[in-house]
Amino acid sequence: MDCWDQHDKGDVMVTPPPLKNDCFALPPGVAWTPVDDALAQLKSALRCVVSTETVDISEARDLFVAQDVIAPRASPPKANSAVDGYGFAGSLANEEEVIRLALHPERAAAGVPMQSAVAEGQAVRILTGAQLPEGVDTVVLQEDVATDGQEVVFHGPLKLGANTRKAGEDVQPANVMLTTGQRLRATDLSLAASVGISQIECFRRLRIGVLSTGDEVCDVTQSAAPHQIYDANRPMLLSLIAAWGFVAVDLGHVNDDRDQLRERLDHAQENVDVLLTSGGASAGDEDHLSALLSETGSIEFWRIAVKPGRPLAMGMWGAMPIFGLPGNPVAAATCAMIFARPSFNVLAGGHWMMPQSYWVKASFEKRKKPGRREYLRARLIGDQVEVFKSEGSGRISGLSWANGFVELPDHAVTIRHGDLVKFIPFDSFN
Repeated sequence: MDCWDQHDKGDVMVTPPPLKNDCFALPPGVAWTPVDDALAQLKSALRCVVSTETVDISEARDLFVAQDVIAPRASPPKANSAVDGYGFAGSLANEEEVIRLALHPERAAAGVPMQSAVAEGQAVRILTGAQLPEGVDTVVLQEDVATDGQEVVFHGPLKLGANTRKAGEDVQPANVMLTTGQRLRATDLSLAASVGISQIECFRRLRIGVLSTGDEVCDVTQSAAPHQIYDANRPMLLSLIAAWGFVAVDLGHVNDDRDQLRERLDHAQENVDVLLTSGGASAGDEDHLSALLSETGSIEFWRIAVKPGRPLAMGMWGAMPIFGLPGNPVAAATCAMIFARPSFNVLAGGHWMMPQSYWVKASFEKRKKPGRREYLRARLIGDQVEVFKSEGSGRISGLSWANGFVELPDHAVTIRHGDLVKFIPFDSFN
């Protein structure tokens, strides 16, 4: 049974089973994996890893719906006026050129329903949002009416039901308003509130830990020795996770020490749902993350045909999935957005997410060889897109300069000025 098979019953907290150790396994014999195949494998193998909880709508934004939300009442609950005007029985205005009606002594206002009916041959002053009184099914705009306080006069014909809202025309009782796996936006919460829903059963917000590794890495708050580099990955990944609507947990940095790393992984497993690491995920002497995961038999090295990028390491530490990103910041950012981002949606209880892309004119030229999917740091200006001056994966300035990727296909391609290319804005991952 996976996380979609049952939900909270009353106060019972439903916890999904752990992922299988082979959830990251590629088919036997696979060497270099095309990007689309890698994404398809993640989409089919991953499952939700968080429990459910009942959440007030004031705190539910960006959470994923854990069970369909059913409307308990209609919206609007009663037929009402869409304008300020005069309400009457619409059959009186079907054919007449000039309609004269006696003015009812009462007034219909929003939230103050009339107690008496409107008789045939009468019209009643009615304000926007007011429930239609008995005997009223049509409203004429106040700008189209002349009145002396005793009667109202206006030109016809007027369509039956004009300027009114029907009961339940937006939402009918028992309608499914929000579906399982849907991510809640501010507008969704407004819809829920419109029918009196104050709480929604949601998947708990996914907690994602970020851990940097390597003796050469130094925290930005410290003084770096000549042989060290500042940790550019952790601030970037933490900020990305927060922008994506998940809980970002800073797990700091650990040196190339296997025992220290083992302790940090044990600590992470108690505090986060998923771990995102950078560095230490290859198969070298100091790549202790891959060595520790190999001891548990739950590591998969993915040699994905992507540029920038190198093999991703994916595995399990107990029940905690781990995405081992390259240490290079440009490759780490690219792999985090393309592979980890849609995976997090599924792990959080949502649907697989593909970023929105656009076809725009290229303001650059490039000849690409076949064999790998390429993601060029790019910047959209007007209706054209330019790419960063260098494709070097060590040029972090290109990430800051860019506002998206140009995605080039796996096969060979020649791009000339004015050709249409696929542009993926960074914001579309949010």
